[in-house]
Amino acid sequence: LAPNRELRLLCVRMKMQLIILISLFVIGAIAGKYSKEINEQKASDKNDNQVEFRIAKLNQVWEKAIRMQLAPVRLSELHSDLKIQEKDELQWKKLKAEGLDEDGEREAKLRRNFNIILAKYGMDGKKDTRALDSNRLKDHDVKDGDTFDDPRLDKLWNKAKTSGKFSDEELQTLQREFHHHKDKINEYNIVMDTVSRTEEIHKNVISPLEGDMKEHVVHKKHADLKQRMRDLNQGFERLRKITHEGYSADSEFKEPRVIELWEMAKRSNLTEVELDSLKEELRHFETKVEKHQHYQEQLELSHQKLRHVEALGDEEHIMRNKEKYNALAEKAREMGYKMKKHLQDLTNKISQNGLQHNEL
Repeated sequence: LAPNRELRLLCVRMKMQLIILISLFVIGAIAGKYSKEINEQKASDKNDNQVEFRIAKLNQVWEKAIRMQLAPVRLSELHSDLKIQEKDELQWKKLKAEGLDEDGEREAKLRRNFNIILAKYGMDGKKDTRALDSNRLKDHDVKDGDTFDDPRLDKLWNKAKTSGKFSDEELQTLQREFHHHKDKINEYNIVMDTVSRTEEIHKNVISPLEGDMKEHVVHKKHADLKQRMRDLNQGFERLRKITHEGYSADSEFKEPRVIELWEMAKRSNLTEVELDSLKEELRHFETKVEKHQHYQEQLELSHQKLRHVEALGDEEHIMRNKEKYNALAEKAREMGYKMKKHLQDLTNKISQNGLQHNEL
């Protein structure tokens, strides 16, 4: 009997050990699953069991934008901005894990960029009065009928329209330049707000060491503001010159962002050979920008058509148009990300080659 009893006890112990091992495996798998979902949020979405971004706060912004029913083109632009932010934040996490970014400069820049995105799309919890703010870049009251919320731009634009120096196509190109300049003004004002908030935090610092670190961050922000102001002044001078003289026959580019990059490059320390190489790359980039703009226009038209079909209530037509709209939206987002990533790379490339004003 004794051997049989010992055998039974051995079997019971083996079963218990097996149960414990299985339990530990299940618990480990669940813990791993949830920790990954928390850090890189692979959680399920209500519609297609997927989320757009690996970082929780970016998903929250995206979901809020959908609830706000942003216009399709704005939503596409936001998606591209959030993708760039996601890439930069994931890259920063790797650097931080390796003990880099000790002064917190990259982290501060990421926070600033995130705040800019929130403000740019009206999700920073503040009423957007930047375009009407008389204490920023202008000291005027906005009048009814202002096209660009800035009397200097409006005056130039009205002069350009009535000058007879521009074809219809050139006027469309010039109008894009004016709108781009207006967007740069709004972005400057957003950065100004983030700097003001940082300085308020800086005043409450107690630790001298932390104070030195934040002083460095504030200085960087002021340097960025000064550079943005220089760029704005140079951009306005370009608009003023074109309005007075018209486009020259040998104008290199048509797209505002490409023109801005080319003007930056010409002010840099690049050699003639490097400039020629960059010019060719900018031509390819301009094609990419134009293609992205075409898809944005098609997306807007598709959205208008979808709304029209939805009003008619034909389920088959609604489904077909919704599929076309979703496919266009996905394509516009994909191209928008690639275009903005290319823009970021080109800007960094030109800046790293030493602009004449790099004393900042």
